[in-house]
Amino acid sequence: MREVAVTEVPQGEPRVPLRDQVHDELQARISDGRLRPGDRIFEQELAIEFGISRVPVREAIRMLQSAGMVEVRPRRRGVFVRSLDRQQLEELFDVREALEALAARLAAERSDSADVERLGELATRAREALDSSDTDAMSEANTEFHDKLVAVSRNELLASMLEPLHGRLAALFRLNLEPERVCTEHAELYAAIAAGDAERASEIARKHVRASRAMVLERMVH
Repeated sequence: MREVAVTEVPQGEPRVPLRDQVHDELQARISDGRLRPGDRIFEQELAIEFGISRVPVREAIRMLQSAGMVEVRPRRRGVFVRSLDRQQLEELFDVREALEALAARLAAERSDSADVERLGELATRAREALDSSDTDAMSEANTEFHDKLVAVSRNELLASMLEPLHGRLAALFRLNLEPERVCTEHAELYAAIAAGDAERASEIARKHVRASRAMVLERMVH
């Protein structure tokens, strides 16, 4: 595991609770595949790695458990990265489709010129990365595009609901087997938001999530 000095806070910045720092780091490891479904998480090892007590580690794990990213298995006396079966994936995509469609609609209604420009830059960056076969850069740009779209919706509750969904699906999306489709749909979504067409933006977002659902269920679930 990569070492992270969670107790170091840049001077002048507000101190982030240790549990939140550990939570964010573990969530990142799950999302980018460093921690895979079925991997065990050891409180004591993390406490030693981060140079902190087990209390904030335990609190961070509880936060991840509430978000559905890890599970406690009493018989095996441990915490494990949660695996998703077909029904759980279907449920996640049902909710994600509704929330992403709403985010796209609100983005089309509430975005300003700077927002639109940034979305366009990210869509272009992803396309250029795809054309140069830089899959990591493309994945990063596409993730930023989604994050920016949610931010542009200017709805904090919506953002807080989407964050754990994205976290649970991120590792699967990093194995994107349809990069051309994703880049094309992001470009279409950007165009709809730039035109202020809320209805079209919402429908494109729904189509985008449905296509991703089909990809994941076809390629990842056995």
